[in-house]
Amino acid sequence: MACCVATVTAVATEIEVIDDSGRAVLLKAPARRVIALSPHATELIFAAGGGDKLVATTRGSDYPIQALALPKLDDRQPFNRSVIAAYKPDLIFGWLPAELEPLEALNIPVFISTPGSLIEIADSVETFGVLLGTAGIAHARAEALRQKLDALAQASARKRVVRVLLQTGTEPDSGLTGEHLLSEVIALCGGRNVMSESAPGAPRLTTAAQLVAAAPEMVLIARAGAGAAPVVDRAGVTYWQNAGLPAARLGRVFMMELEALVRPGPRLVDAAEPLCALIEQIR
Repeated sequence: MACCVATVTAVATEIEVIDDSGRAVLLKAPARRVIALSPHATELIFAAGGGDKLVATTRGSDYPIQALALPKLDDRQPFNRSVIAAYKPDLIFGWLPAELEPLEALNIPVFISTPGSLIEIADSVETFGVLLGTAGIAHARAEALRQKLDALAQASARKRVVRVLLQTGTEPDSGLTGEHLLSEVIALCGGRNVMSESAPGAPRLTTAAQLVAAAPEMVLIARAGAGAAPVVDRAGVTYWQNAGLPAARLGRVFMMELEALVRPGPRLVDAAEPLCALIEQIR
């Protein structure tokens, strides 16, 4: 009888989830030693309450601060399988489906994480909690993210749309198109990314003159080293004033931390709150 009870318990603790590439990932028990092959996966693991299970990550993983102390893998493709195997992980969080084939020989489960929307970021936190055995913590944090998104959407509903130019640098060709998740944040706040307005197949807006003609009411620059809240970007103001953008003459060129805005992680959801407040001021 003891044998039979043990068998039933083991089967009951198996975990099966579908990753973002549509693959089934099966674990016999919650993972205890994990590797993250992307900075955003590192952030999601910590958000899900599983940071103490991380044994290694990639060089770009610099948030939260605890991630700085973790061993760093060389993130040039393909990853060194022998180095990964030496950490004895029981689960790997990947990013690109192309990472799967080189890692198959390790016979270690790989979960591909590519959140494609703001709500999928919250869902990812919850899913990571299931895989890491931290479901209670992860569920609470995922729900907090969902509630924040819902509240911001309700607050901006039926308000005048504010036209926004999104960039990762001052130059015109650094603009972010509508496919980027930051565009969804702007839409959540009742704004519209001016670079998402071109007809399908139309040339991308790549010159200062074209972007000025698009008439953005504010510019947001994702800049390395900037803060978590938007502040005036003096260099950007100067550039766009010289380009003839009326919004720049009003000082409406702002910057926020690059990685918080370009990684599909919880910080992007958190960034929505100050961004929505800023867009409401512009409105």
